[in-house]
Amino acid sequence: METPVAVAVAATFLWLGMVLAISFVEAPLKFRAPGVTLPIGLGIGRLVFRALNACEAALAVAVVVGLVVGEPTGGAPVALGVAVVVLLLQLVAIRPALGRRSDAVLAGTTGDATGPSSHAHLWYVAAEVVKVLALAVGGVLLFQA
Repeated sequence: METPVAVAVAATFLWLGMVLAISFVEAPLKFRAPGVTLPIGLGIGRLVFRALNACEAALAVAVVVGLVVGEPTGGAPVALGVAVVVLLLQLVAIRPALGRRSDAVLAGTTGDATGPSSHAHLWYVAAEVVKVLALAVGGVLLFQA
């Protein structure tokens, strides 16, 4: 395996692990911790996801560079391209909507804050599932290349 492809494999699986740990473990559990109120949970979520997204962007760059320089064949570039596009969609369209929603919840200008999730939240979760699948498939295919 060429070094650029090996770097892309490592970055892919690091990215996958971070998304799984934060989005599917930390995020749902933080509101169950004793003493974590909605404002505190939203504040923690904003900080954590801002940091996660910055790390994801750096890892996405490493993956893309590894793919361009290493020129792997097969479906790995397509799957990993899907992950990068989903990340961009989250950063440009979905996270800003989530920010507006959390601003409204914190300001008390929205309905019941403990009620159903916003559509933006559901879109974000769906995008995370697609991204996880794309990273897993892309990483395995890239590792096999």
